[in-house]
Amino acid sequence: MTGRRVVVIGGGIAGLATAALLAQDGDNVTLLESRDQLGGRAGRWEQDGFRFDTGPSWYLMPEVFDHFFRLLGTSTDQQLRLSRLDPGYRVLFEGDDQPLQIRPGRAANVDLFEHAEPGAGRRLERYLDSAAEAYRLAVGRFLYSTYASYRPLISAELLARAGRLARLLLQPLDSFIAHQFRDRRLRQVLGYPAVFLGASPKLAPSLYHLMSHLDLDDGVWYPQGGFGVVIDAIAGLARRAGAVIHTEQQVVGIDTTAAGGRAQVTGVTAAGPNGHTRHFAADVVVSTADLHHTETQLLPADLRTFPEKWWRKRNPGPGAVLVMLGVRGGLPELAHHTLLFTRDWTANFEAIFTPPTTIPTPASIYVCRPSATDPGAAPEGDENLFILVPVPADPGIGAGGIAGAGADDVEATADRAIRQIAEWADIPDLAERIAVRRTIGPADFADDLNSWRGGALGLAHTLRQSAFLRGRNASARVAGLLYAGSSTLPGIGLPMCLISAELVLKRLRGDTSAARLAEPL
Repeated sequence: MTGRRVVVIGGGIAGLATAALLAQDGDNVTLLESRDQLGGRAGRWEQDGFRFDTGPSWYLMPEVFDHFFRLLGTSTDQQLRLSRLDPGYRVLFEGDDQPLQIRPGRAANVDLFEHAEPGAGRRLERYLDSAAEAYRLAVGRFLYSTYASYRPLISAELLARAGRLARLLLQPLDSFIAHQFRDRRLRQVLGYPAVFLGASPKLAPSLYHLMSHLDLDDGVWYPQGGFGVVIDAIAGLARRAGAVIHTEQQVVGIDTTAAGGRAQVTGVTAAGPNGHTRHFAADVVVSTADLHHTETQLLPADLRTFPEKWWRKRNPGPGAVLVMLGVRGGLPELAHHTLLFTRDWTANFEAIFTPPTTIPTPASIYVCRPSATDPGAAPEGDENLFILVPVPADPGIGAGGIAGAGADDVEATADRAIRQIAEWADIPDLAERIAVRRTIGPADFADDLNSWRGGALGLAHTLRQSAFLRGRNASARVAGLLYAGSSTLPGIGLPMCLISAELVLKRLRGDTSAARLAEPL
């Protein structure tokens, strides 16, 4: 044991992963979660036999999970039961009755593109070759770097590709795609991964075409039991390593003392369910809470590395209206993952990202039907639907509720989404078959997760908010204060949150390399 006392703020996947890795490394770790449930954005909710994930639903970058589990002396196979989805997802298009089915594996998708646009299959081969190369460089040189030193960026490999990397960073994803494909539907399939990064295809650098390597080459997976099972597995590993986990402990301040002219963390103050406060002593504090909340609410103004003026120049990414439906009877018209794309989705993205913002109508939406793969997600013969409607990051849109009890704008958005799915997927009686309904709005993200401006994901992956421009994972003003999670390095998504936990361990070890940590033999 190092004797180092560590307090981790937040029990989402980043907090749990950080607790697990640091406890495994010999630290004395205490994790504090404000709510009565672990998981953060990767929450869960059940009613009348319907089990819902309330957040992430795409299992991508499986090698990141594999590496993380091996660091803890176990494996993905020991912790999870994964199913590879076929189709990976289905896409429905406004005004077009021919959906596209994205299959696992490159060959099937090359054939699909060729059928949709003669010559597009060959161009997709080149596109995916480029995406795979960009992904390899990202994993090997950028994602696992804390940027405590920039020396790992000075390598023969990167210097040889400097010109191409510069073009990929400066050219928007939408124009990069448009130069290679004419068919609107194919462009949308290749551009939509920008939404997973909290951006639009117009705002995301074309370097992020690497995302297409994940779904079109590698395929999409699903953990049986839902994403709550992933949270349970990591929480179990954290406890096994010796971490102590407390729920219903709302951190209200990060405590510091002056040491040698610089502030040093001494712990945190947290309020329990009875309102009584308690000091948790620590030599290191790792906040996996929203970075804006950490900096502007848990620290005094003179100790903020990222004060309000820094945030005024940042993009929070989109908000979301989430709709969870328990539906009687089957829904074979929908795949496990189904995307609905509007014809004018430029207008969709402008409504979300360009002031004055508004809720797009109709919207390009995402629908998950986990009961297509997981029989435990719904009562036998019935279906579980999770709908995500991207909206502006604006808590003023309101909060959700159960059985239509949410804010007017949230429930109206949900109603429109249900009608849109019913029409586009040819399920005319969808609304009449709904037995369970719950909505979540941007105000819920702000109130329950302290999310900046009610954003659903974290800082958008625009050029100014990627890699070392995203912000460091250590306070510049408080020694011993580190950050992890979707609002810091390396970015949005469950795999990125696992990597952010590893970056904390690297930072504490003084490891400035860009490489993954060595796995135990």
